[in-house]
Parts: sequence; C-alpha cells; structure tokens
Amino acid sequence: MTQAAQAYGKTATKTASPRDLEADLLLQAAAQLQSIRDSWASKHTELNAALTNNRKLWSLLVATVTRPDNPLPAPIRQNVANIGIYVFKQTLTAMANPKPEHLGALININRELASGLRGRA
Repeated sequence: MTQAAQAYGKTATKTASPRDLEADLLLQAAAQLQSIRDSWASKHTELNAALTNNRKLWSLLVATVTRPDNPLPAPIRQNVANIGIYVFKQTLTAMANPKPEHLGALININRELASGLRGRA
C-alpha cells in the first residue's frame, strides 16, 4: 500500500468529514516537505519519497474533483485541476533539480487548500 493511501486510511478514522480528511492529508504532506526544506543537509535524501507522496495525494484529489459526478461547481473543479497540474510540474522541477527553494510553492499550496477546506480561507 502506498504511503499516501496508508496516511489516508489512518486519518480517515480520526476525522469527521471528507473535507477534514483531505485537509489533514494536505497538511501532513506540507509538514513532510517543510521538514525536509528546514533540515536540507540531513534530510534531502528523503525528498523523492516526500514528493512522490504529495504527487499521489494530488493525483487522488485531481481524479476525484474531475469526476463527472463530483458535486462541486464546475469553476471550482477546474481551479483545483489547474492547481494540480501546477503541482505536478513543480514536483517534476524539484525532482529534476533538487533544491530546498523548490519546495515553498508546494508547501504553501497544500496549506492554503487545507485552510480553504476547513473554511478558514
């Protein structure tokens, strides 16, 4: 089972709603990336695993939001899909040229979307 799926399963039992679950997973992925960025010298070897985890999470989000039966309004669904495309491109950049400064956008996007999911945006 993938790390993202394991985290999803563990968090699912702790949260009351799918929105809270998604927010928790986004925050966990952001925290993992933040930890690597903050301790780059000792944790840079963990980068690919963290980026892969975040990409898998975003793959699930994009797949869910683009389903025809998704109840969200079309403009919101399109915005999340577009953000997902940006996340995928930024992930490839960070994997191809690993630098701590490539993580900031991914961390911020995850945190901002989590905040929006919790109604704090």
